[in-house]
Amino acid sequence: MQRVGLLLRVKPEKIEEYKEIHANVWPELLSELKAAGIRNYSLWLGPDGLEFGYLECDDWQAACDYLAKSEVHTRWQEFMQNYLESPTDDAAGGQPVQLLERTFLLE
Repeated sequence: MQRVGLLLRVKPEKIEEYKEIHANVWPELLSELKAAGIRNYSLWLGPDGLEFGYLECDDWQAACDYLAKSEVHTRWQEFMQNYLESPTDDAAGGQPVQLLERTFLLE
């Protein structure tokens, strides 16, 4: 299992709308994330728009490759560009994420 930590930056003027959208994520996108092998996925948003994400999957690159081919995921990422300052990363399936290095784990 891989644990993935990531950062995003939400445009400050779009934070409230962004939170509303994420309270009602498209069901077909949730299905695609699960089909890609992503689970235990959460996002944590700070008041300045910096967002931390955490997820688990068996193979991050395989999940990204799957999502890069997903019409629903591509449509979501294009929609999210109106809300994010983070650039997309083709190597991460077009997601606007900066991967973090884990430096500590207590199990």
